[in-house]
Amino acid sequence: MTTITEKYFPALTPLQNHRLSLLHGLYREWNRSINVISRKDIDNFEIKHLLHSLAIARFISFVPGTTILDVGTGGGLPGIPLAVIFPQTQFTLVDSIAKKIRVAEAIASEAGLDNVRTVVSRVENMRGSYDFIIGRAVTETGKLMKLTRHLISPRSFNIRKNGWILLKGGDLQTELGLLGHEAEVTAVSDWFDEPFFETKKIVWLPL
Repeated sequence: MTTITEKYFPALTPLQNHRLSLLHGLYREWNRSINVISRKDIDNFEIKHLLHSLAIARFISFVPGTTILDVGTGGGLPGIPLAVIFPQTQFTLVDSIAKKIRVAEAIASEAGLDNVRTVVSRVENMRGSYDFIIGRAVTETGKLMKLTRHLISPRSFNIRKNGWILLKGGDLQTELGLLGHEAEVTAVSDWFDEPFFETKKIVWLPL
């Protein structure tokens, strides 16, 4: 039977499909002791968490050598599923809550990912240089941009300019209108036909 990820990503390798198939069980197991996913959502993991994370992979295909910072990653979303899709992209997962990072680190290891590193830190205390900052259900966009602008490399080599790629929901007109910054909004429902995605958006803000 075709999985939800195979439906939308038919070109994945057997190893990538295997790694993605492991994630639901790994998150369910870890969630019993450390709550990183809402109890009511764990049964809908494939759509609400896995596929939602992978929407970024429909928006952009990162070239090898790209560096990504996943802010407020919690248990590793969206970074871990994307690390499966882009094995030659380096993902740094950061969260200020150590027990959540412990889950992300364990799941990345158990899924066999060697392109993921984890950091316990507040994002404003981070140092380094990244091509893109990604996030899902993180703080208000303007605040996030102010806290993380220093972390984005000015030299772009992907099809899209370096910047922020955020998974957002609801009416974004007011939030984005206050930024005074270029923003491109794409409906996730353009790619995925499940009802859950009707209000979901990807927001790209180039540096």
